[in-house]
Amino acid sequence: MDTLEKQYKSLPLEERLELALSNDLPVTYRPFMVREQWMVVKCYFARRADLTQDEVSALIEDQDHVIRLCLAKRQDLSPQVVARCVNDRDPNVRYFIARNPLISEAQKLQLLQDEDPLVSRAAKKGPREAQYRQRAGQTALIK
Repeated sequence: MDTLEKQYKSLPLEERLELALSNDLPVTYRPFMVREQWMVVKCYFARRADLTQDEVSALIEDQDHVIRLCLAKRQDLSPQVVARCVNDRDPNVRYFIARNPLISEAQKLQLLQDEDPLVSRAAKKGPREAQYRQRAGQTALIK
């Protein structure tokens, strides 16, 4: 563990939360937030509108469905990440990707036939534009 990582890991939870929401998040801390042990910090980080494609690619592999569903709402996903969400084992992730305008017609048909009725209902509703929230002093977050 290098000095920077030790410095990050020594930060109390409250400071990590503030950093995850901050407009001034140091770029050097971002890799640690992708692998954050505190779910609430990782969840806020995953909702940031300014995630890089590398960060999205790493976070989509997270075992916690909440992190993956935060990503399924994004409208800057690669086709590979969209496909990953469409085929996710968790219906909550499939529900949110079903409303994403990035899904293909074939993916929409797949979601219309989903075993979970809420997922198929979401696919019937069609695309929904991403909504953002930004409080004073914070970065833009996907709702």
